[in-house]
Amino acid sequence: MRIGAHVRALDPIEAAAEVGAEVVQIFIGDPQSFKAPVAPDGLAEAIAASDVEVFVHAPYRINVATTNNRIRIPSRKLLQQHLHAAAAIGAKGLIVHGGHLGDTDDPQVGFDNWRKVFERLDCPVPLLIENTAGGGNAMARRFDRIAQLWETLDGVDGMAEKVGFCLDTCHAHAGGEALIDAVTRIKAITGRIDLIHCNDSRDAFDSGADRHANLRKGQIDPELILAVCREAAAPIVVETPGEGQAEDIAWLRESLTAAEG
Repeated sequence: MRIGAHVRALDPIEAAAEVGAEVVQIFIGDPQSFKAPVAPDGLAEAIAASDVEVFVHAPYRINVATTNNRIRIPSRKLLQQHLHAAAAIGAKGLIVHGGHLGDTDDPQVGFDNWRKVFERLDCPVPLLIENTAGGGNAMARRFDRIAQLWETLDGVDGMAEKVGFCLDTCHAHAGGEALIDAVTRIKAITGRIDLIHCNDSRDAFDSGADRHANLRKGQIDPELILAVCREAAAPIVVETPGEGQAEDIAWLRESLTAAEG
């Protein structure tokens, strides 16, 4: 079970060593814009020479579910660019948020828009859809919506190779989904969990607020977080405040190793 953190993209292997990470997640572009990804020089070579596993997180602006063409069309283009860029540096997968619709839009339109994406998308690495914390008409906040999305994607050619899932503990808690059986419920829907975003939450259950806290410093029972990590048996990335990441990783490694023993 590899444990690591979201780190800076300029020198992620060095950053991994600083916090004791065996796996890292990075951005390779501006997370708040539609600009094309640009990987730092030498990044692919550094990753290839290391035993650190790397995942890439897609920009937050991407929303392929929306009915707004001015957002959906550039989102599709940017998603494809990031998939190719992630493959070029040797990343294991690309994480993307599920997106959302306007309050009065039919959610099935969003699910259908996702299917159109996968019918046209070239996926040289798996695209891992992540559950989100907020939004009244979100595609992946509630687990029942995730089930509808997977039902709509059923039958897409090469789906097993194209589509994966990233479970975020803060997002599930803030989104109103109990962590005690989250892994069982998600695996029943998707058949897989490819990555855990292991984050505590600054806010209350079902708050809809996406505000991460360092582990044992927020409002989620630490034992629930550990249970999710054990049951998922997937690589773990903390997206917690940087000053506490090394401590978060060390606590996870110690706690999970002790449980195995």
